[in-house]
Amino acid sequence: MAEQNDHEYTLEEIHAAMFAQVVMMFASAAMQQMGKLVSREGGKAEVNLEAAQMSIDMLDMLATKTHGNLTADEEQMLKETLSSLKLTFVETQAGHGGAPIVTGMPSDAPPPPPPAAPQTPPPAGDIKPSSASPADDKQPRFHKKY
Repeated sequence: MAEQNDHEYTLEEIHAAMFAQVVMMFASAAMQQMGKLVSREGGKAEVNLEAAQMSIDMLDMLATKTHGNLTADEEQMLKETLSSLKLTFVETQAGHGGAPIVTGMPSDAPPPPPPAAPQTPPPAGDIKPSSASPADDKQPRFHKKY
């Protein structure tokens, strides 16, 4: 049988546990995105350094925004987690030639289309007014009204 826990947790204890959970959530995501943990869905390690960088940046932002509001233990956990993740990121990036990589995508996927060339407007003297009246136009006109 499970042991009955009669301990009432304070709001500070709950917040401390939730903070640790948020840090570990982003840390686990970054480690998985760096290929250090196996994905549950694919059953294999996949590397996506751009996503890993975003997860690490989120923890950096959290550290900046919470500076001065954390307990010593929370501050140390966040600092050590960030240090470890950043070192792992640099090692992973160096192991892949230093270039940002994204794997796990189909290799036979077509490359993205090239960016469209910007269109230059015609010179002001070449613009001719439309002779068609709005009643002749078969397309419905939409107007925003607030």
